[in-house]
Amino acid sequence: MCATCGCGTDQVHVDGKILHHHDHDHPEDAHAHMHVHCASDMNVSRRVKIERAILAQNDRYAQSNRQFLAEHGILMLNLVSSPGSGKTTLLVETIRALQNALPIAVIEGDQQTDQDAARIRATGVSALQINTGKGCHLDAHMIGHAMQQLTLQENSILFIENVGNLVCPAGFDLGEAHKVVILSVTEGEDKPLKYPDMFRAADLMLLNKCDLLPYLSFDVNRTIEYAHRVNPSLHIIQVSATQGTGIPEWINWIRNECRQAAITQVKNVHSLQSG
Repeated sequence: MCATCGCGTDQVHVDGKILHHHDHDHPEDAHAHMHVHCASDMNVSRRVKIERAILAQNDRYAQSNRQFLAEHGILMLNLVSSPGSGKTTLLVETIRALQNALPIAVIEGDQQTDQDAARIRATGVSALQINTGKGCHLDAHMIGHAMQQLTLQENSILFIENVGNLVCPAGFDLGEAHKVVILSVTEGEDKPLKYPDMFRAADLMLLNKCDLLPYLSFDVNRTIEYAHRVNPSLHIIQVSATQGTGIPEWINWIRNECRQAAITQVKNVHSLQSG
């Protein structure tokens, strides 16, 4: 697990600035952040304890993020995929379809560069870049800092484009409403079986680049069967970011989730008033 392999020992940058782990107070967590280096000689029981401690700490930050989002009626979606799945192109087209109806912000995660954030900003939407260095995923603490730097509006959408990786992001809750896994038809049908944790953690799978199907020996039905073998409740939409196939269904799914976020906000307000 990446909690102990040392992949996160490099500096993290949020919007070009080094992320210091104690820039702000976390009332739910008064103890120090753990930094774990290469653990090739670490015994199994110690490694398991450290992994559990790191994930438990991350879950506390995730819950803090989730509470803030619920209070403000913000829908946060965590987009995860392999590199090259077409995630950024799909996000750009999603923004174009939604931005006249809903306020949108984006957090971009990459090991280096702000190229994807620049593509998002070109649509007119606020985007903040997190560079993880050697890190292979975003975590809830990074997202909490990024959320503080964005001007998030009530009843809006916050998209997170996670680091391209089908392994480590599966284990880290960011406080999102849903993980959305994006699989392109150029990657092969067996990805849900090879990376089951990610497909099990997701609520929606977008099967992207479907416009290329006539040129590939890709079995859509087999991929769907594999995905449902791992996660029977996984909702699947076939899309093409370049041709627009399936985009209306994807947009309708987002709109429905936005309505749920608004309902949750109202319930929270009523709960506070009655309390």
